[in-house]
Amino acid sequence: MTNWNTEELIAADKQFVWHPFTNMPEWCAPEHEPIVIVEGHGALLRDSRGREYIDGNSSIWTNIHGHNHPRINRAIREQLERIAHSSFLGTTNPVAIELAREIVELFPCKTLSRVFYSDDGSTGIEAALRIAAQFFQMRGEKRNLFVAFRSGYHGDTAGAAALGAAKMFSVDHEGWRFPVRRVGSIEELQKLSGAQALGIAAVVVEPMIQGAAGMRIWPEGTSAAVRDWCNQNGALMIADEVMTGFGRTGKMFASEHENALPDVMVLGKGLSGGYLPLAITLTTEEIFSQFDGSVADGRALAYGHSYTGNALGCAAARAGLAIFREENVLPILQPKIRQLGSQLQPLRELPGVTEVRQCGFVAGIEMADAETAGEVCRRARDYGLLTRNIRETIALLPPLCTTEQQLQRTVAALSSAIEKIEIEGRALSRLGRHGGRPSMSRL
Repeated sequence: MTNWNTEELIAADKQFVWHPFTNMPEWCAPEHEPIVIVEGHGALLRDSRGREYIDGNSSIWTNIHGHNHPRINRAIREQLERIAHSSFLGTTNPVAIELAREIVELFPCKTLSRVFYSDDGSTGIEAALRIAAQFFQMRGEKRNLFVAFRSGYHGDTAGAAALGAAKMFSVDHEGWRFPVRRVGSIEELQKLSGAQALGIAAVVVEPMIQGAAGMRIWPEGTSAAVRDWCNQNGALMIADEVMTGFGRTGKMFASEHENALPDVMVLGKGLSGGYLPLAITLTTEEIFSQFDGSVADGRALAYGHSYTGNALGCAAARAGLAIFREENVLPILQPKIRQLGSQLQPLRELPGVTEVRQCGFVAGIEMADAETAGEVCRRARDYGLLTRNIRETIALLPPLCTTEQQLQRTVAALSSAIEKIEIEGRALSRLGRHGGRPSMSRL
């Protein structure tokens, strides 16, 4: 193992780096020691001090097949010997072509048939919004309103953030957003009048479960009801499967559970196995066929990024799909989903836990408040688990390759952390009542 100068790395990080969704004054405080991750194998991560952790949130929901998977490593190395990247504007490349074919073949014939590449979930959603708005504009229909569900999260770029993140994180800037109407439920969507529905271009939904909302599970039938409403009212259905795609819910895509295929589907995160930034916006042939002209006459999609169709990312994604086939990932996952449910059950009885939610290989453990949830995640590190909380909810999304023993250790780490906090809380309470310092025997 390489010897790392952890103190030097942390000092440089605090001096030069700006971290996302991070209270930087706390991060840069002298007493705070960030974990410096230097290595990963399978579901395990190792830091610069040699400590080992289970990757309890798949490195922000991306690393579905585990770190350093030999199949993906080999595919990237082989592609690297050819070319790392070439422009997708005006040229193409074999691996992007083959990946598009393989993705389309995952869906029933004559459904989702066209692949548009981008960099991440946010830009994939951004592309979906632009496609939907332009689709109706070119058809001469005045549909420019998008419907999103409250507490939904679809990314941080301006258009995607307008769907939910801007409100969620109190950073809503006037003029930065697509016109959006938010609803809280299917019932609220169905109450929209016929006149209101005529102006709606698309309904955007996270199928089965809202991720950043705190792993909130939709009532059964929600996706199918959205599909029906869109069919009846002439709007497009956009499914955000950035988190739920590629096995996370127990099927390859969450939309399969209710046979509610959308008109547009956005994929990211696990698409490249967590190796490289890559996203896909899938559409039907009907939508694609409307874009039948040039940029100059407004009938082509004038949207794209420098790294669109990146060959290394596409090579990683093709290898990830091969792993699903060759390693029987989904059949092997089913007993682990049941094991997770069984092991989570005792957590419901622990002090401070208000609810435990599970959808496939996703779990949310809701605590009484955000401060407690954050403290549980910090304490879980002492027991060999890395994960994060979303406000008051502890998110648990281990890699699909996590072994049964590792899964047991994962839930045990959370249980130990919660119990430790409760014991310390009781000790502090006694200290407050009686004064003085509690003895170690009482702690």
